[in-house]
Amino acid sequence: MSTDDRDRAAPSTAEAVVLVGGRGVRLRPLTLSAPKPMLPTAGVPFLRHLLSRIRAAGIEHVVLGTSYKAEVFAEHFGDGADLGLRLEYAVEPQPLDTAGAIRNVADRLSADDVLVFNGDILSGVDLTDLLATHRSTAADVTLHLVKVSDPRRFGCVPTDADGRVTAFLEKTDDPPVDQVNAGCYVFRREVIDRIPAGRPVSVERETFPELLASGARVQGHVDTSYWLDVGTPEAFVQGSADLVRGVVPTHALPGGPGEALLLDGASVAPGASVGGGSAVGAGCVVEDGARVEGSVLFDGVRVAAGAVVERSVVGAGATIGSGAVLRGAVIGDRAHVGAGCELLDGVRVWPGVELPEHGVRFSADC
Repeated sequence: MSTDDRDRAAPSTAEAVVLVGGRGVRLRPLTLSAPKPMLPTAGVPFLRHLLSRIRAAGIEHVVLGTSYKAEVFAEHFGDGADLGLRLEYAVEPQPLDTAGAIRNVADRLSADDVLVFNGDILSGVDLTDLLATHRSTAADVTLHLVKVSDPRRFGCVPTDADGRVTAFLEKTDDPPVDQVNAGCYVFRREVIDRIPAGRPVSVERETFPELLASGARVQGHVDTSYWLDVGTPEAFVQGSADLVRGVVPTHALPGGPGEALLLDGASVAPGASVGGGSAVGAGCVVEDGARVEGSVLFDGVRVAAGAVVERSVVGAGATIGSGAVLRGAVIGDRAHVGAGCELLDGVRVWPGVELPEHGVRFSADC
């Protein structure tokens, strides 16, 4: 199925809520300066990919549930007009968990059906089909459930022969089904209004079990579409690379898909190599003999001659010295990695830190 087929327009009576209030602790130090959904991902803020698909599905009104660095979203997206959207913002006065955050935006909603997205999930679900499942079954809430190869890492969500959710099960070494909550829902508006206001409320531990107990119809929309929680550095670089290569649908990728994305003013020397879905930010310089593979370079990064950057994220304005090796590393904004350094297996360098030269080797196990 093509991207255009997946995103064919849905009836305009639906609205969307995107929850973007998390602090992104697992992605520090990158999230010290920007919320996780605003990190450059395949050339644009991560959230722009999701918003582009929401608009392509025919939905025009989107409410962002914000908290951490809330002002950054409005400064970048404004009223959403450049995306063909009408954006509103609702700030959580305190962390409210998923259902509480949904309830916090209720006064901005007017449609009968509301699609809700976790803002750190990269997904290829067909939004029109999801909404059709919700409406054809007259569900109170419909959950996108994705089949995964190893459900032991997640709580699983069994369904009956009609697709109705029967339980929400905790993590177990012997899960009865391979389908898990993918963090995307369709709510009937009146269900949102019944969520308690002004306090933290969990959808999985409180809202959904209470709906099941009351006899409400909680429907599952099960598929095997692309799905990734980009909350860790490893997943973040994978998600960006998959967007660059066209593995997951988006309408926000600058240019077409390919093995690398070079933004305006990026310079790659003839003897350098950039591939594996790498995204190279505006004004970056990759010098002769350097290799960048499956990585994300924010704007203004310099990778010196002979350096190797694999499966890593390098923050804005950082410099990687000649012959340095980064594999699975996270480098903060304006940091400097000295010539000959090796940063391996989850090492993180905070913004502005300068690592010495002369072949120092660091790994997460040190």
